[in-house]
Amino acid sequence: MDDKYRLQCLGCWLPFDDHYTLECPAQCTALVRTYYRNRQLDIKDLPGMFRYIDWLPVEHSLPLDAGPVSYRSEAFARELGLEHLIVTFSGYWPERKGNILTCSFKELEAQPTVLRLREKGSGILQIASAGNTGRAFCQVSALTGMPVVVVVPAENADRLWTTEEAGSVCLITIEGDYTDAIQLGREIATIPGITPEGGARNVARRDGMGTTMLDGTLAAGRLPDYYFQAVGSGTGGIAAWEAAERLIGDGRFGTHRPELHLSQNVPFIPMVRAWEAGRDWIRHEDMPDARQAIAAVSADVLTNREPPYGVKGGVYDALVATRGRMYAATNDEARSAGALFTETEGIDLDPAAAVCVASLVQAVERDTIDTGRCVLLNITGGGYERVREDHEQHRIEPFLRLPAGASLDDAVRHEIAGWVASHA
Repeated sequence: MDDKYRLQCLGCWLPFDDHYTLECPAQCTALVRTYYRNRQLDIKDLPGMFRYIDWLPVEHSLPLDAGPVSYRSEAFARELGLEHLIVTFSGYWPERKGNILTCSFKELEAQPTVLRLREKGSGILQIASAGNTGRAFCQVSALTGMPVVVVVPAENADRLWTTEEAGSVCLITIEGDYTDAIQLGREIATIPGITPEGGARNVARRDGMGTTMLDGTLAAGRLPDYYFQAVGSGTGGIAAWEAAERLIGDGRFGTHRPELHLSQNVPFIPMVRAWEAGRDWIRHEDMPDARQAIAAVSADVLTNREPPYGVKGGVYDALVATRGRMYAATNDEARSAGALFTETEGIDLDPAAAVCVASLVQAVERDTIDTGRCVLLNITGGGYERVREDHEQHRIEPFLRLPAGASLDDAVRHEIAGWVASHA
């Protein structure tokens, strides 16, 4: 392999070069995966997540000191009776050198995605989000000047803020939930000059999130036995599996796959239901009263109605390959577990991270893990209280506000196309 990396379809195994390619050129429906020339990870003297640039699908780095930080827990581990608990934290926590100012590991997706488009593609990125992903891309836009089009549910628009003024963000809100934002985003991506970021099909997003596995493994000195994370689409779980496979190929961190222990927030638990039924597909019955269920959860970023669950290389395959498990945590369980983590570790958590902590508590109480083995707990967001104390927050005002069920008529398309033309 002469290039830094190549892409390969996980269905037909076709290898091909990257042109910001999101899908197999042979129209296979499987995910594509990155295969890097360097089989051993060489840590670079670069800021933030770019210390892992060898295993990111980009040629250059950004001067942003934002990446995951990992440490061995003592106080929280003692409360649960865990002998070897590694916490990987993606958020704002100055005392731990956590410098993700938007307080979410979605910045680990945004940074390499923006770079990959600049290097391998063209156009202005379009992102659909429940809040955290959109905020991350807005922050990277504010820091780099790269324009983005972001679609979010109207009720989540207040989550869109940056710590620097953002002059190149086209924020569009729609009355509805996360899936409504995704569907509208697909329509917007048909406007000339706009490029969809790709979601789970974007290798930059997956490999960016995979740096949490890399960072946690380095902190532990070995691959963990168990990996815990809360999931909405499950892309982070896929990313952890892929990163672990690369670390096994490295040869210095062990030969076993960490078990994926993934969690969702009751009452919206479609992947939990499908997995417990032994199915590699999600049925409508797995999401009864979906809108009502989504409105009832404390962590609505975990409520994707179209997750990459059964696709080749998706969540189901990751769980099977790692002999993983899925958990369902209630709002009360998440609040209680999150409060315990904050009390013992000293940092506030994103609601999704609290769901993850609740799943670890369940695992200990139900004896589904060996408390003497190595656990990697992926805290995907936190530090909101601290960042408000230390940094000014600039709210992103919507460019367009669309009603429920809105589609793109000629007038709306013309407005968005005009914004694109002025920012291209």
